[in-house]
Amino acid sequence: MKKLPRTDGHRSGKQDRRPSRFSRELAILYEDDAVVALNKPAGLLAVPVKGSDTSSALSLLFAELKTKRQRAFVVHRIDRFTSGVLLFAKTEPDRDALVRQFLGHTPVRQYLAVVRGHLGTKEGTLVHYFRREGMFQRLTTDSDSKAARAELRYSVERPLRAASLVRVTLVTGLQNQIRVQFSAIGHPVIGDRKYYLAEASERRIARVALHAGHLQFIHPRSGDSVSVDCELPPDFQALLQALWLPTRGRR
Repeated sequence: MKKLPRTDGHRSGKQDRRPSRFSRELAILYEDDAVVALNKPAGLLAVPVKGSDTSSALSLLFAELKTKRQRAFVVHRIDRFTSGVLLFAKTEPDRDALVRQFLGHTPVRQYLAVVRGHLGTKEGTLVHYFRREGMFQRLTTDSDSKAARAELRYSVERPLRAASLVRVTLVTGLQNQIRVQFSAIGHPVIGDRKYYLAEASERRIARVALHAGHLQFIHPRSGDSVSVDCELPPDFQALLQALWLPTRGRR
């Protein structure tokens, strides 16, 4: 995988007063003349926050592509504290074509999540209705005029100690969707302090245990199907190891 150069605050010979928090380079999982898929580490913003000079996946990629006289355009986003595949386009027409796919919910977006407890069924579909309030998604009903429908499919990959590793396929793609929906059924994502306050006491992982592991989309120029996969990061793997149940004696 190609690595983007680190931006540790060095610009035109002057050092930024706030060096990068990220010790590793961003990895490029896939790149051609139209698109770039990155492996975004947890904690890194997908796009810059207005009025802040904090690094983001977009700003790092923009700096790299600028040296090749190319540009970067946002296609979709993943949460700051989620790791995994993040897709960008290199031209506005390519961006527009890809955004239309995401608005139509046609890309295959799969996540791995570690949730509390053992689910009653090995696979299933969750449907809820959200109402956006500030930075939060609140549960509501389909009769709410401002409601947005949230749907996902899940399968249990492996039972863990008082937890489960689940593979989630988004049918819709609302902000914080996976976190809100699993919290709503009593199985919050481990480390999700935003939607389940008790997770503030979690010490085995310092962020939400959610990883965007697979993305499949139609290439905006060739029309071919492109699949991008991203391995689990070390902190996620360490959590799984801490919760691992031996084959014998599983409950």
